[in-house]
Amino acid sequence: MSLPHPRLTLRELRARAVAVPMRLPLQTSGGTVGVAPLVLVDLVTEQGITGSAYLFCYTPVALKPTVQMIGNLAATLAGDPVAPLDIDRKLQRHFRLLGAKGIAGMALAGIDMAAWDALAKAAELPLVRLLGGTPRKVPAYNSRGLGIIGPAKAAVEAEQLVAPGFTAIKVRLGYADAKADVEVVRAVRRAVGEEVILMSDYNQSLSVAEAVVRCEALAGEGLAWVEEPTSQDDYEGHAAIRAKSTIPIQMGENWWGPHEMAKCVAAGGSDLCMPDAMKIGGVTGWLRAAAIAEAAGLPASSHLFPEVSAHLLAASPTCHWLEYADWAEPILREPLRIEKGEAVIGDEPGTGVEWNEDNVRRYRIE
Repeated sequence: MSLPHPRLTLRELRARAVAVPMRLPLQTSGGTVGVAPLVLVDLVTEQGITGSAYLFCYTPVALKPTVQMIGNLAATLAGDPVAPLDIDRKLQRHFRLLGAKGIAGMALAGIDMAAWDALAKAAELPLVRLLGGTPRKVPAYNSRGLGIIGPAKAAVEAEQLVAPGFTAIKVRLGYADAKADVEVVRAVRRAVGEEVILMSDYNQSLSVAEAVVRCEALAGEGLAWVEEPTSQDDYEGHAAIRAKSTIPIQMGENWWGPHEMAKCVAAGGSDLCMPDAMKIGGVTGWLRAAAIAEAAGLPASSHLFPEVSAHLLAASPTCHWLEYADWAEPILREPLRIEKGEAVIGDEPGTGVEWNEDNVRRYRIE
């Protein structure tokens, strides 16, 4: 039985930048990602409990500005109760004129996730229990590779991705034409067999008209979804693609907060949803997004941040798939456990994000 948790008071915020080499670089239609630029956030309380979280900054040039942004907010929050809803309300007011997107939005989400981690540790509960759920296994698909590498290499890589026991993987598309996309999908399918679930992601690389053509070409290939075929903020465009596609359309990783999600859902832009824990607004934003997903009947998957996302999905009414990527594992003391293609949530307090300080020092960017 857990003890009553103390009321926590925020003492300080710490942020550090690391550039972690990726074990399997990812080639997308937008370029090659070979290093994971992460900002590590620690929320230190007067009671001696520290909550931790990390942010994925996409490009190393955003590391130092993000660290600085979090540092600049420390004085604003020092002495405040660790109450994530109140912190979110205060910081949203603080950024009302600037807007809580980009680096500002990332900083807010990092602070929010660290605050929830601190509360869960204080309550001696895993985050999912603090949110009213139960630790359980969450279905995961392996999203570590399968970039724009051609059919032969994709087939080899696909075999590697299912080897640990995954029953679902994701392939990046957006080759020169629809025929090339189909060739890659078929090569992957031959390599892994019919029982493996195969998702696809275009990373916003197509026009609406071309997306319609490619969805039609891929219609008989057994894809679980087509992700972000066109510009992520073109909700009406995605609705038009969805109206003509027999493959479910997936969106959500680029929604900045629940309000953008609500607009996309209202436009009919997606059959499915996959909020990103950072861009949606941390744990607080995710809870609001999960309510929207339930009301709209949208299966909810996650984008990146598998450690915290496993807890969030386990507490979400329309839980679908966890996206697994190992990009942060080298700087974590205990990586998320995956067994037979499922994420396993234990009974350890918090989100499970604790630092491997030796590797943090190795990869740190000053």
